[in-house]
Amino acid sequence: MYKFYTISFSMRKGRFYLNEFKTLTLQTSNKMNRIFSTSVSVLVFLSISIVAHCGNTVSLNGEWTLRFWPQPEIPVTSPEAMRNVKYETIPARVPGNVELDLTAAGVINNPMIGNNVWEMRKYEAYQWCYERRFATPDRKQDQKVFLWFGGIDCLADVWLNGKKIGSPENMLIEHAYDITDLLEKGKDNELQVIIRSAVIESQNYLLSPLGVKSGANIESENIRKAPHSYGWDILPRLVSAGLWRNVELQIVDPIRFTNVFWMTTNVDVDAGKARITVDYQLKIPFAELDKHNAVITLKRNGKEVYKAVQLLYTHAMRHAFTLNNTEFWWPRGYGDPALYEAELTLVNNNGTVLASDKKNIGIRTVALDYTEISTPENPGEFCFKVNGEKIFVKGSNWVPIDALHSRDASLLDGVMKMAVDINCNMLRCWGGNVYEDHAFYNICDQNGILIWQDFSMGCTIYPQNDEFAEKVRKETESVVLKLRNHPCIALWAGNNENDASLDWQLKDLNIDPNKERISRRVIPEVIYEFDPTRPYLPSSPYYTPAYYAAGADERTLPERHLWGPRGYYKASFYTDVNAHFVSEIGYHGCPNRESLEKMFDKDFVYPWKKGTFEWNDQWQTKASREHRYSMRTINRNSLMINQIKELFGDVPTDLDEFIFASQTVQAEAKKFFVEFWRMSKFDRTGILWWNLRDGWPLISDAVTDYYNSKKLAYYYIKQVQYDACVMIGDAKEGHHPIVAVNDTRTEKKGTVTVRDIDTKEILFTGKFVIPVNGKATVGVIPQTDKQSMWLIEYTIGDKKLTNHYLAGKAPFKLKDYREWYKKLGIRRD
Repeated sequence: MYKFYTISFSMRKGRFYLNEFKTLTLQTSNKMNRIFSTSVSVLVFLSISIVAHCGNTVSLNGEWTLRFWPQPEIPVTSPEAMRNVKYETIPARVPGNVELDLTAAGVINNPMIGNNVWEMRKYEAYQWCYERRFATPDRKQDQKVFLWFGGIDCLADVWLNGKKIGSPENMLIEHAYDITDLLEKGKDNELQVIIRSAVIESQNYLLSPLGVKSGANIESENIRKAPHSYGWDILPRLVSAGLWRNVELQIVDPIRFTNVFWMTTNVDVDAGKARITVDYQLKIPFAELDKHNAVITLKRNGKEVYKAVQLLYTHAMRHAFTLNNTEFWWPRGYGDPALYEAELTLVNNNGTVLASDKKNIGIRTVALDYTEISTPENPGEFCFKVNGEKIFVKGSNWVPIDALHSRDASLLDGVMKMAVDINCNMLRCWGGNVYEDHAFYNICDQNGILIWQDFSMGCTIYPQNDEFAEKVRKETESVVLKLRNHPCIALWAGNNENDASLDWQLKDLNIDPNKERISRRVIPEVIYEFDPTRPYLPSSPYYTPAYYAAGADERTLPERHLWGPRGYYKASFYTDVNAHFVSEIGYHGCPNRESLEKMFDKDFVYPWKKGTFEWNDQWQTKASREHRYSMRTINRNSLMINQIKELFGDVPTDLDEFIFASQTVQAEAKKFFVEFWRMSKFDRTGILWWNLRDGWPLISDAVTDYYNSKKLAYYYIKQVQYDACVMIGDAKEGHHPIVAVNDTRTEKKGTVTVRDIDTKEILFTGKFVIPVNGKATVGVIPQTDKQSMWLIEYTIGDKKLTNHYLAGKAPFKLKDYREWYKKLGIRRD
C-alpha cells in the first residue's frame, strides 16, 4: 500500500540539504500544510524507507517539543532547574516562533487578526524550552560534528546530554558548537535550548540618558534582537522567542576551507580587464602542508576562463591575477549582472579533492561619493558608482517580510519577484530588521539589485560600554564574513536614524553623535579589517562633523529621510530640499477590502470610527501602535484621512470609495516623488521609497500588503521606474517640461504623444534622443488651470509604454478622478 512522504530541502552554500523526511497519512492535511511552509517541498509516492541525511549535514528541523512557564525571580538555566517549575507542553516546529506553536496548539488566538496580538503580552515574561532527541550521525574518526543554529531568539542556554555547550545572546547571527565528544554512542542524544525572557532580562542593565527613552527603545538597547520586535510604527509588538532558522549537525573534515574572500580591486571597463584577489584560509594538519596544491578556477556559464595552481605551504594564502575579456557585474539597467563560478580546491598528487569551496561572484567595484554637507552655494554630492559609472538609484526600503521571522524563507521568492517586476535597482535593508540569509542576497546578485545594508540598530543611541561594544564587534564580524562575497552589497551603514535620534528628545543639549563609539569605532574597525572593498556610512542620515560645525541644520544633509508633516505631497517640504539622495520617503494607502476583511474581526471592518473622534480599536491596532499602553501612538489613520483631504477635499464615508481615494493619493504621491527625483538626475541621485510590502496585516505606507495584495501605488511606481521613462513635471515659468530619463549605458531613441484623456486633444507629439545614462527635455506644454489628466504614450525601441500627469491644482473631485483612472486602463493583478 502506498504512503505519502514529504521531503523538504533547503539550499545553503550552493548545496541542497535534506531538511526533513516525514511519513503522512491522508488524514493529516493540517500537518501537511504546516510542512509546506518550508523553503521547498516536494510530494512523492514511495513504498520504501529513506535515510534522512544528505552529504555532510544532518537537519534537525521539524517536530520538537516546547515547554513554557513564567520566568521565576531566578531564571531557569538548566534542565535540572526545570524540575522545580510547573510548565506546559505543546508540539513545536523548527524553524519556528513560539507564537506559531501556541496558535497551532489552540493556546492563543491567531495574533494576526484584530486585537489578538495583545494576547502575547503576558508571554513576554515566560521562559521556553525547545527539546528533541536525535541519533548520533555516522562519521569518520577524524571528522568533527558541530551543532549549528541559524538563529536562536534570543537569550539561551544550550544543553546536550545534560551538559551545557553554550549560552548564545544574539538573535541576529549564527551559532555553532563542537559536540563531537558529547555525542552518545548507540543511543539517542537529548538536546534542550532554554530561552529566557528578553523583557525581564533587560532589567539587568544600567541605562544611560543618551538616546530615546520611550517604549521599545528602552527595553531593546542592550539586547541583540531585531529592534522591531519590541513594537514599531510599521510592525506590532511581538517580543518573540524561538529557533527561527535551521538547526543542523555539520560533519566537517579535518582539512577544510574556513575563510575565502574574492575581491575586485580594480577594473578597466573599456579594456575589459579586472584585477582580482582571492584570500583563502584552511584548517589543516601541519603534516599535510607542502604536499598539496590549491587550484583556483573561474568559470562563466560553465566555461573555464581562468585557472591557477599554488603549492599550499601555509594554512592561509593569497592569489592575485588580471582577468581579460571580463564580463562585469552591473546593477539593473546598466548592464548584465554577470556572475562567475569561483572555485577553490585542494588537490593531492593523485588528483583527489581534499577540500573545496564554491561561490558565485560578481566582478565589479563600488564606491559612494559624498560630501559632509550640501548647501545651495556648495551643493556637494551623494552618489553611488559601480565600475566607475554613476548610478541613479531607484528602489525601496526592505523591512521585515514577516514579524515572525521563521516564515521569512517561505515568503522570500514571492516578495523578490515584485522587487524585480517593479524594477528596483537598490533595496535598503533597514536597521530595525534581522540580517537576511544568503537566499535573499543570491536573488539580488542574480538580478542586479544593489543592497544598502544597515546593521541592526535603529532610532536610539546604544550602550557605549565595553560589554556591548564586544557584542557588536562579534556580530559585525559574523555578518561581514558571511555576506562580503555577494556583489550586490554596495554599502555598509552603521544604523538607522541613530544620529537623528539625539534631536528627538535631547536636542537642547546639542549632543554630537560623532563621539559615539559603536558606529564611529567598533563597526568601521571590523569593516576596515575584513572588507576594504566597500564604503561605510556611520548612520542614515549621517550627521557629519561638518554638519555640526555648520550649525546642525538638517536642510544641509546630502542624504535624508523625508517624513516631516506628511501633508500635501507637493509641499515645499518635499520639493525645496538640498539633499541629493532620499533614503526614506513614504505616503499612506489603505489596503484592499479583501485584505481588511482578513485582518479584522467581521464587526470591525466598518465603520472605522465610533463617533467623530474615537477610532475603531482594531483599526487603531493595525495603524500600528508600538505598544497597547504606550503614549507613542502613530495615528496613521488620521494621517491617511488628512492626505485624502489634501487631494480630494472630502473624505468618502463609503468603505470602497474610501479605499480608492486613499490608494489614489498614495499612488499619485509616490509616483510624484520618484518622478521629481528622476527628472533632476544627477543633481539628485537616488530615491528609496517606503516600502514594498508589509510584514504583518497593517494599514501602512507599503504598496503591497501582507497578503501580497497590491495597492494602486505599486502600478504607478512601476510606470515610472522603467530604465528609460518619459515624465511631465510641474510648470516652471509657465510651461510643463516633458523630460525623458535614461538609466542605461546605451543611447535611447523614441517618440511621445501627450493628450488630454477626456477630450483626446493632442497637447504634444515629437521624437527624442536620450544620451547614455542621462536625461533630455523633449518639449514643453503651456501651463493650464484646467483640472484634467494627461495621458503620455511613448515608445522606446520596440516597447510601447504609458504614463500620466495630473494637471491642475488640488483639490480634485474624486468622481472625476475615478473616470480618468478608468481610461488609463491599468491592469491590476
